[in-house]
Amino acid sequence: MTRRTGLAFGAIAIAVVLVVLGIGIADPEDALAAQRGRGRGGPPAPCGPAGDLSAELGQNVAADSRCFELRMYSADPTRDGVDGFAGGINELHQRFREKEVELFEKHGAEIIAVWQDLGDPARLIWMLAYRDRAHREEVWAAFSADPEWNELRLRLNVPLTASTYMMSAADYSPLK
Repeated sequence: MTRRTGLAFGAIAIAVVLVVLGIGIADPEDALAAQRGRGRGGPPAPCGPAGDLSAELGQNVAADSRCFELRMYSADPTRDGVDGFAGGINELHQRFREKEVELFEKHGAEIIAVWQDLGDPARLIWMLAYRDRAHREEVWAAFSADPEWNELRLRLNVPLTASTYMMSAADYSPLK
């Protein structure tokens, strides 16, 4: 087992334990950061052009790759109507329709696509693109601080869990 695989399994184990304890981590990057002994405030994992990556990670990555983020949001139907939570997957789609996509674009992200998972009706999958990892951090900071986002989030409050995958395009990928 490689060190990276071991870290990934460890991150999953931490997330499972926290979920069982009722704490929960909404983003696997948080679990991995916790396992590595640092919070989300630590240095972000690299993403984007081959030149921004280590030799190991950048070996098959395009020199002109953007940083891609695949996010999967699973709405929790068991919490609908409990403790002020409203909605489910339909409300999540409504939030995206009304303003969420527009707000990410306003702050510099490119939305590649948004999908409804046909294998899991409670899951929305979407992909964003940024110039590089630093740009991703800038976009998320601006988005999180946007008063329009806070109003939208409070109005269309959807309890969910998120899985996040950061990617760079392979040197032979048509989408970079």
